[in-house]
Amino acid sequence: MTFAFSTFFFRRAVACLVFSLLLPAQVRSQFSDQTKAAGITFEYVAGGLEKRHIVETSGGGAAFFDYDNDGDLDLYAVNGATVDTYQSKSGPGNALYRNNGKGNFADIAAPAGVDDSSWGMGCTVGDIDGDGYRDLYVTNYGPNVLYHNQGGSTFANIAVSAGVAAADYSASAAFFDYDNDGDLDLYVTTYLVYDIESPPDRICTYGGSQIYCGPQGLPGAGDVLYRNDGNKAFTDVTRATGISWANRYYGLGVLPADFDNDGDTDLFVANDATPNLIFQNNGNGTFSEIGLIAGVAYNTSGEEEAGMGVDAGDYDNDGDLDLYVTHFFRESNTFYRNNGLGRFDDITAQAGLENPTLAKLGWGTQFFDYDNDADLDLFVANGHVYPQVDLARMGTSYNQHNQLFRNDGADKLVDVSAAAGSGMAVKKVSRGASFGDYDNDGDIDVFVINLDDSATLLRNDLASSHNWLVVQLFGQNVAAAKIRLSAAGQSQWRTVNGASSYLSYNDTRAYFGLGVETAADLVVINWPDGTSQTVPAVPANKLLVVHQNGAHAVLELGANPYKQAH
Repeated sequence: MTFAFSTFFFRRAVACLVFSLLLPAQVRSQFSDQTKAAGITFEYVAGGLEKRHIVETSGGGAAFFDYDNDGDLDLYAVNGATVDTYQSKSGPGNALYRNNGKGNFADIAAPAGVDDSSWGMGCTVGDIDGDGYRDLYVTNYGPNVLYHNQGGSTFANIAVSAGVAAADYSASAAFFDYDNDGDLDLYVTTYLVYDIESPPDRICTYGGSQIYCGPQGLPGAGDVLYRNDGNKAFTDVTRATGISWANRYYGLGVLPADFDNDGDTDLFVANDATPNLIFQNNGNGTFSEIGLIAGVAYNTSGEEEAGMGVDAGDYDNDGDLDLYVTHFFRESNTFYRNNGLGRFDDITAQAGLENPTLAKLGWGTQFFDYDNDADLDLFVANGHVYPQVDLARMGTSYNQHNQLFRNDGADKLVDVSAAAGSGMAVKKVSRGASFGDYDNDGDIDVFVINLDDSATLLRNDLASSHNWLVVQLFGQNVAAAKIRLSAAGQSQWRTVNGASSYLSYNDTRAYFGLGVETAADLVVINWPDGTSQTVPAVPANKLLVVHQNGAHAVLELGANPYKQAH
């Protein structure tokens, strides 16, 4: 078994190297590790080194967002704890890195009031009261936190008064407008019921080694849907909306999106060792769970898998959202293609994504056009959950390389990790990944959280003649707005949504690769309220700012769009 796995990986490495040499130079992208150079010293503390509790293995996440409205992306990183620091409420605390616009950051979490020292898991972002500043929600093992942005300088924790401080084992969360009333509601996944002070008394083994027990055999916990009441307060509508009957699985990843293109926002939930869910929005304030009907509850063999992270993107440029879900070692991640009716087919093997992921354990993920060639590529953050696998000779390791898959434009996604620069050679125990253009140069960078180790900031050093266009929307509620760009007879679609990956939040500016085209023929925005507007003839390598009142402006990327007249 070990020899077979070793031979397989040797052959794959050679194939990746050969492929990289065949890539034209203008589309090669080198990801470099800029963590130290950017002034980022964050390390995620994940309990003890032997991982005797399941809670020590599942965090953490991060968020790229512009908290101070100065036109560049700041970075929030959620930290964990140990058993002792959790009990004494003295964990290392979360970090908020303010972007100084020169490629580096300064941690201002303490003066900003967001250095929560709980056992943190993930975070999400949304403007809950429509004041123009993004607020921050942090999920924990224990009470969650809602930080209200006080005008771009400090934050106030209003979780208790807002009614969203549930004291559970929460995982990913997402703000989205499920009832189309113009404000952001909140969905919070809950992993399971676990008491770190009274862990299971049975002994579990893996590869001959003793490990923590779970999730199977532990009780699942119900996810929660909160309705925004419009006054910085929320109401639990989990039961009233029909969510409650199908949500007591091991929830880890969540993604709000309009999967059936009917104009309202549905919800995908990735569950660990239990079926995945799609809550189809009925358009009347309720949902119907259709995961089995939609073809995403199980893989093509009818098996439950360990759903961790999730993203959706239109990889084949046909106008609907395809799904990618990351999984456990030896399961492979799963790629579901949307057939245009909100129903999906498992095409993992056909797309070339089965074998490269079998020996990995995947977490954070996103579709993004890293080389700006007008189709979506794919990133996956990897890392095992059991340190003991290094002794078990199972064909895998605890520390793992992350992966980059290049869309070849012909229905295949090819592993080009070995050719993607020194940053992709980093081998750690990765979890959440946040995606955004922190240096405002027209390509997407990646920030990865690693257990018991320094984080990794991967700067995309794209050596390319390919052009691009960035679109930023302003309106009452831009979440789930759809953008179509047409150039040279080809269309691309993006949905404004920062909540995806795993425990993390991403840049909500929409990035389009244009290849050799020097302009977009037109950009069409379909707003969540059903209105639309079209902007013709937009030059490449610019920031297109579009306001819901009809105004738009073409700016240099890096200019502050918040200073423009709305």
